[in-house]
Amino acid sequence: MAQEPTAAREAFGDFAPALAEYTDKVLFGDVWQRPGLSPRERSLITVASLVALYRTNELPFHIGKALDNGITRDELIELITHLAFYSGWPTAATAWPIAKRVFEAREA
Repeated sequence: MAQEPTAAREAFGDFAPALAEYTDKVLFGDVWQRPGLSPRERSLITVASLVALYRTNELPFHIGKALDNGITRDELIELITHLAFYSGWPTAATAWPIAKRVFEAREA
């Protein structure tokens, strides 16, 4: 396994090196690089899924990745607002402060 610092290696590579390698090579390598969808489209799908499934641990990273992949702050706000009616108000209400923290960190 290469030793470049990746988000996976920083988060859990010290105690789960195989999972970090699978995350880097398979998830963000093979899966995210498939030609069927753009990184932007994959980010929209991923953030929507994380909000709907109440996956708050992964949400900050993927909101940041979505911004890096060209999704605007306004589009992310609209995504969360839209999901309030499909995944439930609590999932959207929980996503708001997470998104706000990511936006504020990017502005700092």
